[in-house]
Amino acid sequence: MRKKMVFRLAAALVFISASFHLNAQLAFSGQLRTRTELRDGYGTLESVGSQPAFLTSQRTRLTFNFHSGHVTLQASVQDLRVWGADASTISNADGSRLGVHEAWAELVLSDARDSSFKRPAFEYLSLKIGRQELVYDDQRLLGNLDWLQQARRHDAVVLKWRNKGWQADLGAAYSQNTDAFNYNGTYYTPANLPPYIKDSKGNLVPTPSGLVPLANASGISARSGSPLLANAPSTNGMNQNYKSMQFLYVARKVHRMNLSALLFADEFGKYTLDSVRSVVGADTGYIYGRRFASSGVNARVTAGLLLAGPLNKQNDLRFTAGAWYQGGKNKDGLDLSAFMSTISLSYVMGNFTCTTGWDYLSGNDGFSSSPSDHRFDPLYGTPHKFWGIMDYFYAGTGSSAGGLSNPFVKIKVAAPDGRMSLGLDYHYFAMAAAQKDQKGLPLNKYLGSELDLVGNYALNKNATLELGLCGLAASGSMEYAKGIAPGTARLAAHWAYLQVNVKI
Repeated sequence: MRKKMVFRLAAALVFISASFHLNAQLAFSGQLRTRTELRDGYGTLESVGSQPAFLTSQRTRLTFNFHSGHVTLQASVQDLRVWGADASTISNADGSRLGVHEAWAELVLSDARDSSFKRPAFEYLSLKIGRQELVYDDQRLLGNLDWLQQARRHDAVVLKWRNKGWQADLGAAYSQNTDAFNYNGTYYTPANLPPYIKDSKGNLVPTPSGLVPLANASGISARSGSPLLANAPSTNGMNQNYKSMQFLYVARKVHRMNLSALLFADEFGKYTLDSVRSVVGADTGYIYGRRFASSGVNARVTAGLLLAGPLNKQNDLRFTAGAWYQGGKNKDGLDLSAFMSTISLSYVMGNFTCTTGWDYLSGNDGFSSSPSDHRFDPLYGTPHKFWGIMDYFYAGTGSSAGGLSNPFVKIKVAAPDGRMSLGLDYHYFAMAAAQKDQKGLPLNKYLGSELDLVGNYALNKNATLELGLCGLAASGSMEYAKGIAPGTARLAAHWAYLQVNVKI
């Protein structure tokens, strides 16, 4: 039913657009992207004796963009699914995977290029309201995470200002679960809860209303509620959505380089630990979780600078350096003091590019008695782009409590006609801070090495083919970083995928 409504809406928009003045523009674009994967250690190590997984996922996206005068309106509808997840004959019980990825309007308040503004105060000033992507710089801290089929977006308002080479964006968001009349206060449950959860006796039961379960699968002890190492920050607000956020982004070109500053504040609701009794037959178990019905928030602030651009007139040497500090409170209310740095140098010769660099994200020292948290969380960025495309760090599977030290080398070669390219990346992974093993002895900081080979080929102007072959050779410390019992995982991991991306 929803799909029929989308296509009816598209047809109606086409009909209505014919009646607008000639300066009005209505554009449509679409995307169909399928990705077939062979997973044998993608994201985390597999247990001894496990078998590889094979699957195909698909994103279908339809985008409408309307521009007239001082208003731009865009809506993007997407359908996400894994092939075979739905029965061949759909019933109402199967639910819907159709969702809105973007739905925003940008109101232009000043534009020096538009003659309808008689005396524009600035070169450009606009207000963008609604569901939108936040993409800044290289997407290290704020990005659309387009690699994931569902991608990333925010429900926010952003004021955009451009004048005399300066850029400044000021944004804010405030999250709530419902607009029901009898919903009092501003308490916010910050998760998309699974419909079912296992209780302490292992029985699969419906998730209690308003309770965010402490599930073993997410790296948390179901009984004590204490986080395990695998529950470290994972570039999504420490595994939960924010209650509110505000940010200021400022950028300016300095000679050939681009210098940008980001100040980002996000707040997380306070919670209390709770349990719900679960009776299944003769079993009496409990579901442990967090209830976000407490007043106040835990506020976190991230600030830093990024410098990027060519070092010479030939543009064959490109430099990137950045540093960010994170302070305030983490989502659990602990004092937070963490930092991240990056530095890289790229050499470009025709269609050949070689980049070498080092990323460092602080972590907690296992031998320290400090009650503060020193794990840096790379906010709402695109970790797949930086710390290995097998997504072992700061993606959906979290990272080590010891942080990450990642020297890397990336090589890319493109065909003269631009239709084909081949890239080879090497990552050396180590913990940034010392950790203890189960006997209390120092753990080897080296986590493993990853090699990623990715080829792209343009079938035509609308379709591209991407093939990836990846391997990870892990050390025993990787088991520790992923919260896996020592000696129970295979330390050699592999992943392959074939992706077809069609855009119109």
